[in-house]
Amino acid sequence: MLARLPRSAMATGLTLLAIAGVTGTGGAQDDLTARARAIHQRVLTLDTHVDINAANFRAGQPNYAERLPRTQVDVAKMEEGGLDAAFLIVYVGQGPLDSAGYARAHASAMEKFEAIHRLTSELAPTRIELARTAADVRRIHAAGKKVALIGVENGYPLGLDIGNVKRFYDLGARYVSLAHNGHSQLSDSNTGERDGYLHGGLSPLGRQVIAEANRWGIMIDISHPSKESMLQTARLSRAPIIASHSSVRALCGHSRNMDDEQLRALRDNGGVIQIVAFSSYVVCPPIPPERTQAITALRREFGLGGGGGGGGGGGGGLAQLSEERRAEYQRRMQAIDARHPPPPRATVSDVVDHIDHAVKLIGIDHVGISSDFDGGGGVTGWADATETFNVTLELVRRGYTEEQIARLWSGNLLRVMERVEQVARDIQAGR
Repeated sequence: MLARLPRSAMATGLTLLAIAGVTGTGGAQDDLTARARAIHQRVLTLDTHVDINAANFRAGQPNYAERLPRTQVDVAKMEEGGLDAAFLIVYVGQGPLDSAGYARAHASAMEKFEAIHRLTSELAPTRIELARTAADVRRIHAAGKKVALIGVENGYPLGLDIGNVKRFYDLGARYVSLAHNGHSQLSDSNTGERDGYLHGGLSPLGRQVIAEANRWGIMIDISHPSKESMLQTARLSRAPIIASHSSVRALCGHSRNMDDEQLRALRDNGGVIQIVAFSSYVVCPPIPPERTQAITALRREFGLGGGGGGGGGGGGGLAQLSEERRAEYQRRMQAIDARHPPPPRATVSDVVDHIDHAVKLIGIDHVGISSDFDGGGGVTGWADATETFNVTLELVRRGYTEEQIARLWSGNLLRVMERVEQVARDIQAGR
């Protein structure tokens, strides 16, 4: 399908393509890099999963409109790296399934919705704008501004009130996952592989939420729910679904990744997997049990859940910590790294191996790209938004055409988004 260069021609396991791209190895390399830069400038690059800390969205102090020292993404880094659009995430960690837990989760979600709206209406309205439709994404990008979209990671803050689906839609939510690490009231989590299951997939309320999401035009994200929940969702949803930040289980056997059966079900549903540049979901070398146990204990102590894996990632919630708590978490992680060294970090080349596998198995129309930045994501060569070009460079190196790269970076996701919008119009019209 693709004109592929042999792997021996790739910069495998180096600090990467950026090195080759900057220094060059002669005319051919320089030409390839120049061609990749031109493509990167022309295509619309969209990252479907970037976690946020609401504390970084306040006026009168360093905020997301500026280059912040401890974030992987902010508006300045998007501008520097040519990242055109990002789903900023309303994430709430899983808590108790009771009224007090739902109330706390809802309040936390509202704080993050408000933060994103503050960014686009007050902090940097001339540089970034909130998109509510696929057409908005293209319009804002054509106007030369960055694009913010909103995704909800974990349906827990929906509580038991089905009306919250429409309320979240009105606030700008354009995708929602029904669980995170830990079972929600809506769905089993991927962590059920370790802990056992609660619902056998979707709960009855979870099925209702899918119908409501279809009705209003919210994409269903299946990156964190269990495999059975994902397969049930693919069958039940009238609209295509997405995996907003997952990779391929055939290459890395993590419960957060999708096996070939799931990938085929996603294709048959018309959906898309957004391959994630999260090191411990991209390469899975054996991890010493002492390291896994230490990280699990640390994450639980900081209220992040225990699903991070031995690579030290699984952050999904690092961005929710205060600056002081995050610094303490990172200091403690460094101590764990010193006692039990982490495995080698994945590279951009490893990420594109996952893209290649998915493209070969289910076709290029069903594959996209994500980072999970500020939630644990990052690999050598794409450690933050400033290095986004390196992904395009490796795709060009592998022989992907500009049209194919445009589909991977945003075209496939926007196609799904448009189809979800059309399904919503059909349902509302009684069709």
